[in-house]
Amino acid sequence: MEGCKICGRESKEIFQETILKKYLVSYYQCANCGFVQTENPFWLPEAYKESMNLGDTGQVKRNFINSIKVKFLINNCLNSEKQFLDYAGGYGLFARTMRDFGFAFYWEDLYTSNLLAKGFSVENKSLDWFEAITVFECFEHWENPIFEISNLFSRTDTIIFTTNLISNPLPSKDWWYYGFDHGQHISFFSSNTMKFLETKFECNFYSKAGIHILSKKKINNFIFNTSIFKAKILLFFIGIQNSKSLTALDHKLLIDNK
Repeated sequence: MEGCKICGRESKEIFQETILKKYLVSYYQCANCGFVQTENPFWLPEAYKESMNLGDTGQVKRNFINSIKVKFLINNCLNSEKQFLDYAGGYGLFARTMRDFGFAFYWEDLYTSNLLAKGFSVENKSLDWFEAITVFECFEHWENPIFEISNLFSRTDTIIFTTNLISNPLPSKDWWYYGFDHGQHISFFSSNTMKFLETKFECNFYSKAGIHILSKKKINNFIFNTSIFKAKILLFFIGIQNSKSLTALDHKLLIDNK
C-alpha cells in the first residue's frame, strides 16, 4: 500500500515494470481519486541527467500546436493585455512564440537553459502575478503534485496545462506515456483526480482536445470549446497534424536504439 499523493487515501499496487532498463518499479492507483503514482522515485537523478529526454521528438510540434490553441483561448477567454508565464518553459520556444503573437509572456525553468526567450525570464523582472500560467507536459513529472499546484495558484488564478489523462479502465503497460524508457513520468492523473483537485483548490476544470484548465474563474464552456475548435481548424489547414509526420516514428526509432 502507498498513500495517494493527491488525496492521501490508500493506493494499491497495479503492476510492476522495469524503468531505465534496470530498475523494477511498482505502480499504484488510488481507489478514491484514480491517481496513479510510482513508488518513491529513487531513480530520478539518473533520469534527469539531461532535462529533455532523448525520445521527446514532439517538442517543436507540440509547442506549435499549443501556441495556436492558447492564442485562441487568451483572445476569447482571458485578458490578453495582462502578463503570462510559461512555467518549466524548456528552451523558451513557447514563450518566444507567444510574444511573437503579441502576448506578454515570460519564461521560467529551474532545470533548462533559456535559449530562445532571453531577456524575458521571470527572475529578470519584478513579476509576482499572472493572468494565466501555462504548464506543458509537467504534471506527470511531479513528485509532489499538490505542492506544485499550490505554488502555481499563489501566482495566478488560471493554470493552462497539458498531460495525458489516464483512462478507465487503465491502459495496458505498452501505453507510451508511462515512459518506462526515460523514467521521468511518475504521476498520472485521471478525470476523477481532476474532480478532486476542483474541490480541493476551489476551482473549475475545463478540458478539450488535450488542453486542460484549472481556474478559480468561471470560463464559459461554449466559448472555451469553440476556441479550441477554431484552433483545430486552423491547424488542419496549416497541415501540422498530418499523417505524414515522422514525430512518432522518430520517437520509436530513438528509444528502440537507446
